[in-house]
Amino acid sequence: MEDKYDVIVAGGGIAGALAAAAAAKGGAKTAIFDRNDYATAGKKTNWGWVCGDAVAASHISFIENKLGIKFSEPELDLKVDGVYAFSPDLKHKFLFEGEGYSLDRPKLAKKLLDLATKNGAEYIPQYEVEGPIIENDKIVGIFGRNDKKEQFKVNSKVVIDCLGVASTLRRKLPKNDFIENTISTDDIESTGRYILNFEPAGEDLTYYDPKNALIHLNQVYAPGGYGWVFPKKGNRVNIGLGVEKKSLELRNEKLGKKDSLHSLIDTYIEANPIIKKTAFDDQDSNSKGYWSVTVRRQFDSLVYSNYIGAGDSMAMPNPISAGGIGPAMVSGVLAGEAAAEAVHEGDTSIASLWRYNIRYNEVYGNKTAALEAFRVYLQSLNNDLLNYGMSHFITEEEAIAISYGRVPELSMAQKFQKVFSGLSNITAFKNLIYTVNKMKKLLELYKAYPQNIDAFLKWKGVVNAEMLEVKERFKPNPI
Repeated sequence: MEDKYDVIVAGGGIAGALAAAAAAKGGAKTAIFDRNDYATAGKKTNWGWVCGDAVAASHISFIENKLGIKFSEPELDLKVDGVYAFSPDLKHKFLFEGEGYSLDRPKLAKKLLDLATKNGAEYIPQYEVEGPIIENDKIVGIFGRNDKKEQFKVNSKVVIDCLGVASTLRRKLPKNDFIENTISTDDIESTGRYILNFEPAGEDLTYYDPKNALIHLNQVYAPGGYGWVFPKKGNRVNIGLGVEKKSLELRNEKLGKKDSLHSLIDTYIEANPIIKKTAFDDQDSNSKGYWSVTVRRQFDSLVYSNYIGAGDSMAMPNPISAGGIGPAMVSGVLAGEAAAEAVHEGDTSIASLWRYNIRYNEVYGNKTAALEAFRVYLQSLNNDLLNYGMSHFITEEEAIAISYGRVPELSMAQKFQKVFSGLSNITAFKNLIYTVNKMKKLLELYKAYPQNIDAFLKWKGVVNAEMLEVKERFKPNPI
């Protein structure tokens, strides 16, 4: 078949809609194939647009500057001053991220899709993408079934994969040295959240803050992950948690429990003394849901022959916070731009699309390997060590630096006098020093990201070896 489109975007979520908007703006004949209809574009699961709904203000500004769009109410539901992470005993907190927004995800999805179609992209609803069309190890289109269960095949010059963590496109790519087909379960968090109306039973900013998003580190409530309380406009809240499979299994075994993600969320909400008299906010049928989120660095390469990946399909959520909206926004725009440029130049090879790898690394991706290393370290700490570490190991300024992917100078000589209570604390502190040094090394490696495919395999081997060493040293140990 001849190419019907220059660019096909598979999936109409945040990354997909923005990729299509950017590609169409760049002059490429673009189509979005999505399993939803227009009114429910970007819907992640049968439950709805399931996520924490939070995004940093910097990512909103990035999209506005790139595409000339302006965001406001209703898609920006509530402006928040920052995100605070609390120790398990709630005695210590660190600013995790600065100013941001709590979003109305269905309305944001509609606005982004309107932008894509306004720029000239075609939206093709109720088409389930089942895999790539492959010719001579190159991706030349997509196949799947429509709402009548009829099979379809469509060719294009470039396919942009925005199908999410379980992408059928990525999983069916030819075996190659650039993009992994699968994601380890050790790098995935099971997460869930409710959107609730409630009546505040008093005021306690450690449990609910109408001006800030809250994160609760607690290996009993959220083994291997954390709980969150993100305010929304009015007495409404997005509340949920994420857990890591091995950590949950270890926690249940040691405590003699049989808890699931569902039961832990319910326990977490019931234990909150401020959020009471709750009722599900079922606007847009989006009140409750569960999904999987990656907590690793993005894939070492995001491109293959005639193929680009963006958002969750490339494991882009922040490895510590599991926040995926920001990187989905950034990657979607950059992917669309790179695809349109390659089409215009008549070269959609891996070498031509490599520009996208470089740009994403410069804008966002360079910090994620370091954050992944810190996430692995955090999952090896129980509540006692988390409490002690947040009070003695690092200052608030150092914690903020780490959360942004900057590595502070931590000196054993400067801090050792603070680590005075028990062998486990000393070991955990030494492990922190080790982790920070690994973070520095990984940041240096990503500053030297290969500018072409010739140097990629050697670079990838070094990165993988560094990360494997971290993962071999630190195993989940929630209790």
